[in-house]
Amino acid sequence: MRDHRPSVLLYDWDNTLVDGWAGITAALNATFAAFGHPLWTVDDTRHRVRVSLRDSFPVMFGDRWQQARDIFYETLKQQHLDHVSPMPGMPEVLEAGTGWPQGVISNKAGAFLRREVTHLGWDGFFAAVVGAGDAAADKPDPAPIWLALSRLGRTGDASVWYIGDTALDMQAARAAGATAVLIGNADHDGGVERAAPDIHFPSAHDLRARLRELA
Repeated sequence: MRDHRPSVLLYDWDNTLVDGWAGITAALNATFAAFGHPLWTVDDTRHRVRVSLRDSFPVMFGDRWQQARDIFYETLKQQHLDHVSPMPGMPEVLEAGTGWPQGVISNKAGAFLRREVTHLGWDGFFAAVVGAGDAAADKPDPAPIWLALSRLGRTGDASVWYIGDTALDMQAARAAGATAVLIGNADHDGGVERAAPDIHFPSAHDLRARLRELA
């Protein structure tokens, strides 16, 4: 499968294309402080955050989850662009991928996701940007991937690569009928074996090199 040329390149956002954990942690901690919960470090956030807010906050805050959501988003809105930066080597990956339709599917709320794409000057790379709340359900449900593909005029099959950094990303890819591509070693998520990708690239350099070979 690694030797097959993909037809579409789709990417996860946080910890795949960008590092925005400091901003997410600040917003979470403002919310936790309001509710008297213990605060998290950036490493805590990196290891614990997987599903979207609409799936996680009802579990974390119960009947008051909407109040918690409002605090989180208000804090995030004020400062998330100050903290987002490209992951090492990923701008070069996106340049190498310009021969393919490219898109982003994230469990970050769609409005915040699109602001960050624009802030980094990456709008030209992506023909579809789908965040949490844009589709009927969020990852690991396949609906966001299918929505992105519909915007690209494509359907889900093994020629579509969904590139992410967690087991949840791999699960979403397989649910959508796409090829599950892991970048990095998923040390923050139980390792490569737990993620069980179809294709594994240890680094952005490896992924960029492969795309250049396949272009």
